[in-house]
Amino acid sequence: MTDAQPEPPADPRDVLIREQAERIAVLEAVVADLRERLGAAERAGSRNSGNSSMPPSSDDLPGKKPPRKRRRAAERAEGKKRKRGKQPGAPGAAMRWEEADRTEDHYPEGECGCGRDLGEAADLGVAGSYQQEEIPATAAERVQHDLHDVRCACGKAHVAPRPPGVPDSALSIGPRLRALAVYLVVFQHVPVERCRDLISDVTGAAVSAGFIHSCLRKAADLVSDVTRLIATLITAAAVAGFDETTLRSGPAGEKKYVHGAFTEEYSAFHLGTRSLETMRQAGILPGFAGIVVSDRYQNYFSASWEHFAGNQACCAHLLRDFRDCAETYPDAIWPVQAQRALRGLIHAWHAARDQQLSFIPAAVRDPLAREFRHAVLAGLASVPRIPGPKNGTKQEPGRELLEFCRDRRSDVLLFTEDTSVWPTNNISERGVRPLKTQQKISGRLTSDDVTQDRLDIRGYIDTARKHGKNAMHVLHQLMLGTPWRPPAPALSP
Repeated sequence: MTDAQPEPPADPRDVLIREQAERIAVLEAVVADLRERLGAAERAGSRNSGNSSMPPSSDDLPGKKPPRKRRRAAERAEGKKRKRGKQPGAPGAAMRWEEADRTEDHYPEGECGCGRDLGEAADLGVAGSYQQEEIPATAAERVQHDLHDVRCACGKAHVAPRPPGVPDSALSIGPRLRALAVYLVVFQHVPVERCRDLISDVTGAAVSAGFIHSCLRKAADLVSDVTRLIATLITAAAVAGFDETTLRSGPAGEKKYVHGAFTEEYSAFHLGTRSLETMRQAGILPGFAGIVVSDRYQNYFSASWEHFAGNQACCAHLLRDFRDCAETYPDAIWPVQAQRALRGLIHAWHAARDQQLSFIPAAVRDPLAREFRHAVLAGLASVPRIPGPKNGTKQEPGRELLEFCRDRRSDVLLFTEDTSVWPTNNISERGVRPLKTQQKISGRLTSDDVTQDRLDIRGYIDTARKHGKNAMHVLHQLMLGTPWRPPAPALSP
């Protein structure tokens, strides 16, 4: 055996070089991490309700760039600055001369230059007429209902029944005033304390906050059967939109979700979490056998829904997501191409509906669908997938959107084959948006039960308005104990 040769002493210069290389590697990793964080922050700051699926309520968060400014700047750059006032095509209202409900005569007063009193002057007729729309001065009146007792000639006595809306109590608040309290709180988003002040100032009726809460409880009890009927009618619909939004309800620190289900005639709301279990508890999706129009939230595409006839992803959400891709990859063509194709298909859908066609003609549909497919394929080629577990690896912006459009092409373009299917879920977004307004004004509701009561009343009012009914009128009917009930749609032969 030969003795092992001792290693020569390390050159201090080599040690120094290795240490410097290690420090450089660490610094490079830190810089890469900071760049990634900065890029993520920039992307997050540029995302808003105009270019992503983020709710409009998030546009005013710190660091967000509101979409309105960019849109207005682009319009000015293109010479398309929007004029103030009524926009072309928007419905208008105009006053017309009509027969007056009452006429007030006005005569000159005082003295003539000759010293005579004008009250004794001869009337020469009307010199000018002016009409005004006015409301009468509102004042709550105390109405006493006397139930008379009469005796028939046969000797039998009869007592008049209490009128609808008059409880078996010597003193109570009338149904119209109760309906007004519910209307202000639920439909106009007026907080309870301000609702009490408003009723007092406008009508002179002194009511308490407890009275307003009792009106909400009574309305929720009376509307419960109608709420179940609305849910049944939505379940039986051929097409329905579904959406959810956050709401602060219950103990502080908890976040709940309101799930909305909508058709062109009905609205329903359910409070819970964002889970599949809550969606089942709402009672509509488990038995729904029509087309589901929704955003890309994965629970709407769950395999546990056995009866769905199909899904339609909201193209408004897709357009916002592709707009985000266009801002993230400003030199890429595919985001603009995808937007152009989708907008063309949506426009063709409206044209086909106007012509009462059941689908978009193939000569119009196929070129646009092909353009959209090519845009998706080009995007997939330019934004490669980052290797790793599907649910645990963060992908580059747009990659998951593109994979969705590739793998679920029929769920993106279903509306092109059936014009009864809406291309967007705007009807649902309009349905849940007032809930965010309510939250901003009134803040957190401390009870989930009270929140659900308000949601049930909201669904009753929304459904009635979709049928052309006046909100105050149907609430008055409700407080009289005769709630309005939506008609079932006519069945096709």
